[in-house]
Amino acid sequence: MARYFNGKEIELLAPAGTFEIFKEVVQSGCDAVYFGGPVLNMRMMRKGYNLSHEEIIEALAIAHSLDKKVYITVNNLFSEDDVEEAREYLRFLDGVHPDALIVQDMAVLELIREMELTLPVHASVMMNVHNLEMVYALRDLGVSRVVTSREMDLQTAKLLGQRSGMELEYFIHGDMCSVHGANCYFSSQVFGMSSNRGKCMKPCRWDYRIKKDGYVFPAEYPLAVKDMFMYEHLPELIESGITSFKIEGRMRDKEFMVMLANSYGEAIDRYIEDPIGFDRTVDTKMLHQNRKRDFSTAYAFGKPGLANINRRYEGTGKFYSTGKVFSTPTAERELSVDRVMQLRERLAEGRRSEQSKPELAVRVNNMEQARLVLELGVDHLYLPGDVFEPDRPFTKQDIKELGALKGKTKLYLGMPRMMTELHFDQYDHLLSGERLPIDGLLITNLGAIRRFAQTGYPMIGDANLNVYNHLSAGLYAGLGLAKLTVSPEMTMEHFASFTSGCELPLEVVVHGTPALMYMEHDLFENTEVMEPIGEEDNLYVSNEVLVLKTDKGENPVYRDQYGRCHLLFSKELCYLPMVEEMKGLGIASLRIEGATYSVEELRGIIKAYQAAINGSLEKEELLGGLKPVYAGYTLGSLQFN
Repeated sequence: MARYFNGKEIELLAPAGTFEIFKEVVQSGCDAVYFGGPVLNMRMMRKGYNLSHEEIIEALAIAHSLDKKVYITVNNLFSEDDVEEAREYLRFLDGVHPDALIVQDMAVLELIREMELTLPVHASVMMNVHNLEMVYALRDLGVSRVVTSREMDLQTAKLLGQRSGMELEYFIHGDMCSVHGANCYFSSQVFGMSSNRGKCMKPCRWDYRIKKDGYVFPAEYPLAVKDMFMYEHLPELIESGITSFKIEGRMRDKEFMVMLANSYGEAIDRYIEDPIGFDRTVDTKMLHQNRKRDFSTAYAFGKPGLANINRRYEGTGKFYSTGKVFSTPTAERELSVDRVMQLRERLAEGRRSEQSKPELAVRVNNMEQARLVLELGVDHLYLPGDVFEPDRPFTKQDIKELGALKGKTKLYLGMPRMMTELHFDQYDHLLSGERLPIDGLLITNLGAIRRFAQTGYPMIGDANLNVYNHLSAGLYAGLGLAKLTVSPEMTMEHFASFTSGCELPLEVVVHGTPALMYMEHDLFENTEVMEPIGEEDNLYVSNEVLVLKTDKGENPVYRDQYGRCHLLFSKELCYLPMVEEMKGLGIASLRIEGATYSVEELRGIIKAYQAAINGSLEKEELLGGLKPVYAGYTLGSLQFN
């Protein structure tokens, strides 16, 4: 089955959570179906879902007999333990010939190359593909189709498709996230349940209150976005050059999915048959009546703002039928001294024969912090690509000034997490002119590696590359990264096995308040258009900082120079008690995320870690007298097995 408009193929792609659902959905108005197998996909939380090996074989036979395609999701991050299981699973998949795999982890690309398999690969939305250079880089690695970032508008998608010639897939209906793909670490850092490994606790669907400037604002579900609804905009999707129209819903029931696939499929056929006389609204009323949440076109036609947020209760089953919330705030596990000691012992088990002394790196947010880092003789100073307000981005003159003062400290220029074509133009101009007094670049996305590999500046991979196993580490190293930052999602067992067995230089974020969520959605808009409903001071940060509050605690949110929001943990990450054990793992450098600290607070933190690295930390006290600045200390994902 195939659909064409002006000679270009259009594919309607529908999900199936079980084999029983698949058998019905594949007979509907879709052209292709995607589902997960028994392992290594992003929907592993619900028992009875996903297909067995035998069901995969049968599903492929059914689909191909109908001239329809099947894509199989192998789309979570792999631990070292998962790698061997992945080899066996990929070998099985190569033998049954699905039409493509949908993948997140770069390890899949390495395994396919290493094992000489013939499996076509599509880049998952969890790769967060958002610029042309990323598309080019994935094409160079053998990827044949890209699922675009959820924040991509149709005009940008059209540009990327036309310039690259790559097939693009775009979500047109269903549940969306408010956080950039693979940039949500809340669930893993607080509960040890990685959203990038199919175990999300859905903190974006919690009931929050927003606080700022001493006031409380009435934003019940400020992160809970509406469901995507592009039924009335199929002509614009087709005109944009999107190849595959993707419906979300692997956890949805059979009747609902068949209804969606038939409605969208029939509408596409009507448009192909008669584009001038096309009626956009034939099934609109029916789709609204059967919706799970309110509808939005999300980022398809520009930044939607608060119009993208579900203002009423989150429903389960039919729309608001039970009055229950989708997900409720869950208390974080308390960190005990006994647990810290257990983790130290586990790290010590992976110790290598030689004891190495890691270097120290600090990421700052302003010139005052940067000068302090140089004053204290820290090994590496990182200037961020995303600067928290009210500070402003580092200027070329700032970089020159710091370059003149840096002495033996190595100075690195960071990139924004999300880089548009405009950002590439700006960094191109900055880096192609006179040689800057920097020692390298801190890289945040695959496209930036491709674009700036030839500049002559060494490159370090930032934490949001989410390097979780030695295969993805090797791939990035092969592309030109000199050092890689370990994924912040690693639990203790995964961390110990990865770091003790990886020969590449690794950096670990050991202190600070790294972002749990990174989003295009502007939470500050709530405070700008709504009237406050009460007065209340923030507990841990100044009232000038926006805070998201639940009955389990509150988390600060900072906005950067691009208007993007970074939700941080109210507790500070602190690995100070385990620095001695980390020396034995051969970690190349330890990083402090210093953006939110005052200069004096940052001074104390840096000195404590310098003492720990040099072996002069007070042994009687685990933290050497260092006191938390905010709500307390956490080990993030590392405290979990």
